[in-house]
Amino acid sequence: MKLTKKSHACVRLEKDGRTLVIDPGAFSEEDAAAAAEVILVTHEHADHFSEDRLRVGMEANPGAEIWTLASVAEQISAAFPGRVHTVGHGDTFTAAGFEVQVHGELHAVIHPDIPRITNVGFLVDGGKVFHPGDALTLPDHPVQTLMLPVMAPWNKISEVIDYVREVKPLRAYDIHDALLTDLARPIYDHQIAALGGAEHLRLTPGTSAQL
Repeated sequence: MKLTKKSHACVRLEKDGRTLVIDPGAFSEEDAAAAAEVILVTHEHADHFSEDRLRVGMEANPGAEIWTLASVAEQISAAFPGRVHTVGHGDTFTAAGFEVQVHGELHAVIHPDIPRITNVGFLVDGGKVFHPGDALTLPDHPVQTLMLPVMAPWNKISEVIDYVREVKPLRAYDIHDALLTDLARPIYDHQIAALGGAEHLRLTPGTSAQL
């Protein structure tokens, strides 16, 4: 499987000539969802969900379909009739040759005064990749590659490190990193690598790795 990092929280997975994209949001490239057969959206926040980004992918490939939770599906089902599937915690499905399990229900707490919205994570191909969206969800399944939300208004570095320790992946790649400055990156790289207990890796947007 080929993993390509797109800007912020968006990633592209490719295998056997087929493509799956997760969270093409407003912080991601305009063509982040282009050529995708499968598009997964973890929640409704704009940095993960952009109807404009989805439209680029859906119009480029008439066979492309979206799997997401109800709060997003309600907003886009009319725009893409028959091509949006609603999923929730515990669901499993196969799309374009990718096997996907859905984990989690709520977004992490940003502040007690801000109501929590729904959020799901996607476990792809039996744990080859796990993208938790905006939550530190623990899937009930071993994870090889964890997409790690490294910097967000709702987390701090100790929580990020402990999350890696709890998931116990073979490797963790940074996502949700648009708010992290180049000046601060070495601090995060050092602390997470030294304390997380897993190989900690970072890809610049547009670069890829083989899993």
